[in-house]
Amino acid sequence: MKRVRCPKCENFITFDETKYATGQSLVFQCPDCGKQFGIRIGVSKLRDTQKQENANSQQMTADSPIGSIVIIENVFHYKQVIPLQMGDNVIGRHQKGNPINTPFETVDPSVDLNHCTLNVSRDKQGRLKYTLRDNNSNTGTFVDNVEIPPRERRIIEDGTLFTIGATSIILKGPENEE
Repeated sequence: MKRVRCPKCENFITFDETKYATGQSLVFQCPDCGKQFGIRIGVSKLRDTQKQENANSQQMTADSPIGSIVIIENVFHYKQVIPLQMGDNVIGRHQKGNPINTPFETVDPSVDLNHCTLNVSRDKQGRLKYTLRDNNSNTGTFVDNVEIPPRERRIIEDGTLFTIGATSIILKGPENEE
């Protein structure tokens, strides 16, 4: 079963992709807002060079995993696992048009759209280093129930629990990913 997201209201629509051939076009009508939109099964619109770039970046990530974050929304205990990338991973609430690179779905209103940033880099010995900072959010970012002050960076490690709004997040290093 595959899910597609309505481009207007972001409602998910589920369908069985095994009933359709590669290259076949499907038209959906959103049951919530009535928007009609189409997709093509198994066909990418990416240029060849862009396909190669994406394959190379995925291969680099596969060759050298760098970890993930596990989001546990406290209200419904809904768990999401989001892979990290080298450099800045801007974490916040998913909303259509929000340009951050590590969004997650939540109904927690205390999570900002651009809440905090988790930077992944390597130290002089080549080990992964995770640095967390708050992006001047309304409710703050907490590590071990201590708020990270504005403009301060906190180095965290595998297994660290941090909280944004009412949502708990656990950092998983590459060796502890599920």
